Amino acid sequence: MKPAKKVLLDLDASSNVSVRSNEELLGKVESAVAADDKARKKKEAEPLRRKPVLSEVPRSELDRQTGVSMWDVLHTLGRATTLSWKGAGRGLAEHWGALKYSQALAGGPDSFLGLTTEGRKIAERYKNIQSHELGIAFGLTLAKQVLRRRFPEHSVSIVPADAVLRAGWALTSREKGNKVGYGYRPQYFAEVWRPEEPSLVIPIATKGNHGNAAISAGQLASASAHAEAVHIGAWNETPSLLFSTELPAGGTVTVHALQAPGRDGLLAVPSGRSRTDLDSDPVQENPFPGIQPPGGGGVVREPVPGCHVTPEYFGWFQQVLGHTAAAGLMAFTGSGQGTARYLTERQGNDRFADFEHAAAGSVQDISHRLLGRAYAGTDHVFRLNGPRVEAFSGMDEQLFDLLMAGKVEEYRVRVHADRHTRPKLAWDKKWDGPVSVHADGSVLAIRLLPGQRVERS
Repeated sequence: MKPAKKVLLDLDASSNVSVRSNEELLGKVESAVAADDKARKKKEAEPLRRKPVLSEVPRSELDRQTGVSMWDVLHTLGRATTLSWKGAGRGLAEHWGALKYSQALAGGPDSFLGLTTEGRKIAERYKNIQSHELGIAFGLTLAKQVLRRRFPEHSVSIVPADAVLRAGWALTSREKGNKVGYGYRPQYFAEVWRPEEPSLVIPIATKGNHGNAAISAGQLASASAHAEAVHIGAWNETPSLLFSTELPAGGTVTVHALQAPGRDGLLAVPSGRSRTDLDSDPVQENPFPGIQPPGGGGVVREPVPGCHVTPEYFGWFQQVLGHTAAAGLMAFTGSGQGTARYLTERQGNDRFADFEHAAAGSVQDISHRLLGRAYAGTDHVFRLNGPRVEAFSGMDEQLFDLLMAGKVEEYRVRVHADRHTRPKLAWDKKWDGPVSVHADGSVLAIRLLPGQRVERS
């Protein structure tokens, strides 16, 4: 078992993951689709609707050997899960679950990440949870790399798809509103944006497994159905990214990646309409469920299951994306009121505005100076191999103040201007631990709790 200090040093270190995206993978995914369609036909069930065309992700956008740091990966996972409604914690406690993987993977600058003994022990007890959550972590880490290379003049925000869609549709039988009645959806949306311009929205479906490449091919076949369930604009023209992360017990982490090309997904409001105001209050809409296929010969076809964002809802959808991203940031800092102000009732604003008891969430009440800047947020103390460690999550104080005041537009102007200089990953000597700062202004830091005796090596 590693000393706690060594674990923290490893979190800050660079390592590598292998990336697979080629014609061979496409062929295996096509075979997995054919096998699934055959099995469904045998059960007299309809085949799943999937993306009609998949292709590899170009090497210019995604290196086949990609350098990562586990602390940055866990930061990405923590940010992704603040509004997930799926963690064991409630409300503002969701993102701390990412820290359970602090000792799960190890590698080095000249090697690839792989499961540690600790990681294999976690997998024995919580195999599905581990592969699911680490699949999210690595998939979104690489998705950001792809999109920032593809759109270097834009910023990229990752938001949970269910949280966004709930502003328009009822996703479960218990929710009020027009019910989608379809279990397939992408897990996340990437919003590619610049201030005062229409955003491009790219659905992301990401999965993980403890098996092999064959299982990843099957997961990508399923991911294609998840991505297809949301159309933005024209029929079958919404670009998507698909990921499956392979976490073998005795091998290295391999991310299998494909894309679905498309010429739409752009939230350009109809001519004559005013631009979206992100400083306004959240609005809950009720678009009709279903995706409308194009007609032909004067015949109107029946809608197929899913969610369709049509042009009359583009302005509203862009507002929801901006508000949901702001809510996720506020939840990451531990500000319940700051989170609730950006969500509609169906998105769960009351879940963050009210706490059942002190352990149900966290409270934004801490500030630290990290890597030369002040950050506001909240902390979490737990044991790591015996000694207690302190983790801090928050965001740049100036940006935090803007979002607390409802100034999303100004927040975005500042974040976009600093998109190339803000991201940082370093060991802060004064803090005495690794610090990860993302382009959105969020920060995740960890250290041994001050005042403890240093354990013997």
